[in-house]
Amino acid sequence: MQSHEIVEMALASSRADGAVVIAGESSTVNLRWANNTLTTNGAARDRSVTVISVVGRAFGVRSASSVSDRDDLAKLLRLSEADAREAGNADDYAELLGPDADGYTEVTMAHPGGGTAVAAAHAVAQTTFADPAQRTSTSVFAAFARDLGDAFEAARADGRRLFGFAQHELTTTWLGTSAGLRLRHSQPTGSVEWNAKSATPGGSVWHGQSTHDFTDVSVPDTDALLRRRLAWATRSVELPAGRYETLLPPSAVADLLTYAYWSAAGRDAAEGRTVFSRAGGGSRIGETLGPPGLHLFSDPFDPELSATPFVIAASSSATSSVFDNGLPLRRTDWIMDGKLAALVQTRASARGGALEGQRAGDDRAIARPQAPSPGAVAVTPFVDNLTLDGGGTASLEEMIANTSRGLLLTCLWYIREVDPQILLLTGLTRDGVYLIEDGEVVGAVNNFRFNESPVDLLGRLTEVGATVRTLPREWADWFTLARMPAVRVPDFNMSSVSPAS
Repeated sequence: MQSHEIVEMALASSRADGAVVIAGESSTVNLRWANNTLTTNGAARDRSVTVISVVGRAFGVRSASSVSDRDDLAKLLRLSEADAREAGNADDYAELLGPDADGYTEVTMAHPGGGTAVAAAHAVAQTTFADPAQRTSTSVFAAFARDLGDAFEAARADGRRLFGFAQHELTTTWLGTSAGLRLRHSQPTGSVEWNAKSATPGGSVWHGQSTHDFTDVSVPDTDALLRRRLAWATRSVELPAGRYETLLPPSAVADLLTYAYWSAAGRDAAEGRTVFSRAGGGSRIGETLGPPGLHLFSDPFDPELSATPFVIAASSSATSSVFDNGLPLRRTDWIMDGKLAALVQTRASARGGALEGQRAGDDRAIARPQAPSPGAVAVTPFVDNLTLDGGGTASLEEMIANTSRGLLLTCLWYIREVDPQILLLTGLTRDGVYLIEDGEVVGAVNNFRFNESPVDLLGRLTEVGATVRTLPREWADWFTLARMPAVRVPDFNMSSVSPAS
């Protein structure tokens, strides 16, 4: 059965009061290399089906990686329906969305593709829902693999060793509701991670990049960057723990800000449980978090970071709701001019605006891009990309040149939460910490354990560089669509020396 047929058949066979069916097909290709030699390559295809059955105000969810016939689908439906009948009323209950529902049709924000978010979603529903899945293939690596061979030869000649992994995935999702909504979207996701090593103690460098199709990945440019950073490690410097002026590259900024984004549930903030909670009750929306001009936002229609333009939720949590499936997404400003502008809100948490001392608004206001009317809380669902822009134009190299004495990081690793109330994170530096003196990198420094809150850190920035596309290292398996600047922090907390290499 084709995936769109599975969606239609499941909806037609449902015995619940309402149903949502999500079918997905993914194709993946990858390359892996070690010691200047390609070691493996692979290709895989996956398929999944998720059925959400609604009975009264309760729901049940069942998923399967393989649905081969009507009997398999019927079993999945009956199990999800049984789960719904046994479940209690859902806190996030809302009417399922259809093509004419107020919460769906009233989005009017224009996007770069022309028209509106809803017009685009309707076009997908009307013209492509029955189309088959799009597939990727190893041809996406054609130019990349050719240039990789040249990099291997150069590395062997220089006594360097290159390791890495490149992956490209194309996932097509079909979503249908018993209220008549039909949506389909194909999302390309690619990434490449490099590790270069030399014989010098501490001579290890990482670099990562996200991409939609590998046409913007330059192997020669990456290899030149790796060579330059390995050369910095020819001199070793031991430094104690302490607070140092530190340049964080875009990848490290992405790791910290992505964790903050994941922690930005409006419901949790209103209940007083996160760094975004206001003392005495409610959230910190409107408070200053960073310098003037600082702007954090997500936009599914961003040409460089395009993401799925509607909600896909196989479970409910503080940041998602199964009842919001199909809700169109739009550009959302999380921080505007340094002030917290929005938190992640589902329809249910937005209706819970009374937690902010506000009257709940009706569903017809929830998806409008304009500011909510008095007494209403805007719905601002999670979008699968993130951009930080402070208006800076300086490159990382220019920021290094303007540093009297400080540290330059390569990336962060093994990040863990210590205290959710202030979002204190701990982790390690890895694959290159460098000492800058008088505008030049003069050597490699030992690794450190750090303790920092990304929210507190925003308020201490003294310089924000140019915003560029990047790849968070720690979260690359889950979140790749990021654009961040390098930043300068006058007192980054290196809490202890780490023996990690």
